[in-house]
Amino acid sequence: MQFKDPANQSFASLSPAVWRASTVVFDNFEDFINRKSRQPDGYSYGITGTPTSRQLERRVAELENARHCVVLPSGQAALMTAVMAFVRGGDHLLISDSCYGALKTFARKWLSQMGVEVEFYPPTIDAGIEALIRPNTRMICLEAPGTVTMEMQDVAAIVATAKKYGVKTMMDNTWASPLYYRPLDQGIDLSIEAATKMFGGHSDLLMGTISLNDADDYAILRETQSILGQNTSPEDCFLVLRGLDTFALRLQHQSASTREVAAWLAEQPQIEQVLFPVLESDPGHAIWKQQFSGNGCLFSFIFKPAAEGAISAFFNALQHFPIGASWGGTHSLIAYYPASQQQARAFTPTQEAIIRISIGLEDADLLIADLQQALEAWQQSAG
Repeated sequence: MQFKDPANQSFASLSPAVWRASTVVFDNFEDFINRKSRQPDGYSYGITGTPTSRQLERRVAELENARHCVVLPSGQAALMTAVMAFVRGGDHLLISDSCYGALKTFARKWLSQMGVEVEFYPPTIDAGIEALIRPNTRMICLEAPGTVTMEMQDVAAIVATAKKYGVKTMMDNTWASPLYYRPLDQGIDLSIEAATKMFGGHSDLLMGTISLNDADDYAILRETQSILGQNTSPEDCFLVLRGLDTFALRLQHQSASTREVAAWLAEQPQIEQVLFPVLESDPGHAIWKQQFSGNGCLFSFIFKPAAEGAISAFFNALQHFPIGASWGGTHSLIAYYPASQQQARAFTPTQEAIIRISIGLEDADLLIADLQQALEAWQQSAG
C-alpha cells in the first residue's frame, strides 16, 4: 500500500504520514460554521482524529469486516466508551463475570451510581441468558475467552437471544482477534479490540478500537469519543499501522507456540489444571472448536496445593518470562492472580490462585526449558 501526499501526487511512500493537529482550519466561513456536519468521518477538531487515525480505522475495519471503526487511547477506553455511548440511567446492563476487571469496576462503582441496573452473569450461562433479560435490558457485554479464567461463551446463543429482545451486544475479541473470530459476522453489534496487544505487538503503546456496521451507532460513538475527549496520538496510530503489517505472521507463530507450551504444561505433575479452550480437556473446547478458527497467545494454569513459598520460588526462578500484567507482544510474559481475587467473584471456575502466561516470539523449546527449571524450583519448595 502506498501513502501519497494529497498536495503533491508525485510523492508516494510505503509508510503512512503522521498528521498531527489540535486545530483544524477551514477554507471559508461557511465551512467553519458547518464544521459539525463533517462528522462522523470528517475532520472538525483534532480530538476527533486526523488522516493518520482515519487510515488506521479503515485498516481495522477491513480486518473486522466492518463498515466503521473508532480508535481510542486504550482497550479499556474502548470498553468504557462503548458502554457510555448507549447505556443510560434506568437501563439494565448485563456483564459477563469473566470480563476485563476495569469494566466491571466501572459498572459497579460508577454506572450503578448513575441509575444503571448492573448485573453480572455466569460466563457459561449461554442460552440461559434469556432468563436474565428484562424489559429495560439495553446491552450485554461479552468476552471470550475470559481475561484470566479463560471461560468460553456460546456467542451464537447469546446473540440469538439478544436479537430476539432487541438488546445490543458488545464483545471484547482481543484474544482471538479478527483473524480467528469476527464478532460482527456472527451478529455482535460492537467488536472491541485492545490494539495495545496483538495489533501493536511490541508492548510500547496503548490503544483500543471499536468496530461496527450500523451507521447511526457509529455517529453516536464518534460523538461520544469527542465529548469524552478520547483522542488517540497520531504517533501511536502510526505504530499500530506498522504493527499490522506483521500482525498475521506474529499471531500465527505465537498461536502455534502457545499450543505447544500449554499442551506440555498440562502434562506436568505439578499442574492441577491448564485453562486454555484449545485443549480437549478444557470445558470450553467444544464451543471454541465450533465457533473459532484459531487461538490467541494467552492461557492460564493452576498449581496443585503446595507450601506458601512454592509459587514465589517458581516466579523467581524464571529467566525468559518477565513478570507483567499485559500480553500480546513479541516478548513472553507471566502474571499472578491471587486466590482472593477468584474468591471475590460471583461466578468463578476456581477458588485457587491463577498464573497467566502470554507467549511471545521466542522459541517454544526455550520457553519450555525455562518453565521446566522453574517447576523444579516450585517442587523443591512445595513441601
